[in-house]
Amino acid sequence: MSQHARPDSHSGPAEPAGTPAPPSPANIKRWRQYLADERAEAAVYRDLAQNRHGEERDILLALAEAEGRHEAHWLGLLGEHAGKPRKASARSRFLGFLARHFGSVFVLALAQRAEGRSPYAKDPNATDAMAADEQIHEEVVRGLATRGRNRLAGTFRAAVFGANDGLVSNLSLVMGMAASGVASSVVLLSGIAGLLAGAMSMGAGEFISVRSQRELLAATRPTQITLAAAPKLDLEHNELLLVYLARGMSREAAEHRVAERMGLLSCDCDPSLSLRPELPEEEDQHEAVGTAWGAALSSFCFFASGAIVPILPFLFGLTGVPALAAAGALVGVALLATGGTVGLLSGTSPLTRGLRQLAIGLGAAAVTYLLGLVFGTVVG
Repeated sequence: MSQHARPDSHSGPAEPAGTPAPPSPANIKRWRQYLADERAEAAVYRDLAQNRHGEERDILLALAEAEGRHEAHWLGLLGEHAGKPRKASARSRFLGFLARHFGSVFVLALAQRAEGRSPYAKDPNATDAMAADEQIHEEVVRGLATRGRNRLAGTFRAAVFGANDGLVSNLSLVMGMAASGVASSVVLLSGIAGLLAGAMSMGAGEFISVRSQRELLAATRPTQITLAAAPKLDLEHNELLLVYLARGMSREAAEHRVAERMGLLSCDCDPSLSLRPELPEEEDQHEAVGTAWGAALSSFCFFASGAIVPILPFLFGLTGVPALAAAGALVGVALLATGGTVGLLSGTSPLTRGLRQLAIGLGAAAVTYLLGLVFGTVVG
């Protein structure tokens, strides 16, 4: 791929006679902003690298080095117009703050979105290689962020699900009870009962769910019986081949493995099919499904933290419509926050995810409120 600027860019000293025209003020302003952002992004990757070890650290430092090459490109175009260092964009500064103080998966998720929104592909003064770099950087950061997401997967799923369920279910309960015309004290007691019952149910359900999933994974993991049984099998008639075929191996690879297990070293199989001994694979089950107690505790606590929000106005003495309005507003803010958090971690738009959560939550509460009105009218 070409390493030179596109035809209308200033990629270096001009060969033709005469002095090249100075860059326009608009170009100078844009290039200086690019320069500041490249410096800030390189600093983000270096800051993240300080909290990593091994391969992840090397990857982050390589990304910082690549951003340094982009910085050199803009410095070369600017020349004497580079001036004093300019402030990076608010997004880049925010990423830098998070990287320095937290260094979490949230930073990588935000960096993934930032790399994906690079303007270099449409900028005539950026090289094709730079535009390609940014596309590759997005995939690199996506891979690093995925590692963090996997480490959070089990417990985080239970936490987000628990908080949202608490917010929506208890707001719906409070709205329905209030619409039916009962006293505010009854609404409050109903909300507290919903909090406790829901939190216990969520915690128990998550414990059972995760424990069951772990047991299913354990049941599907191959045992090492072939190592002990192989020497005692009949050389002419045995089912060891069936074991490996059942595990998904090709017949050729399965026959080679049988020869290994049976000690037939003189087989004429393809040596490339030789496989490692069947040692138990080291698996981080926390990454796959989370721990049962961790998921249960997260689900219990986050359901309770979500479910308490709709009853806060009643706890502080509000009644009637003002209490319902305050509960709806508080839950709306919380739904936007949880939806936005999911959006950040998934590398998608936090606003879109937050608004989706808000619409679903308040929609469910509105339906329950209408049912409460109907119920109150029929009973009354």
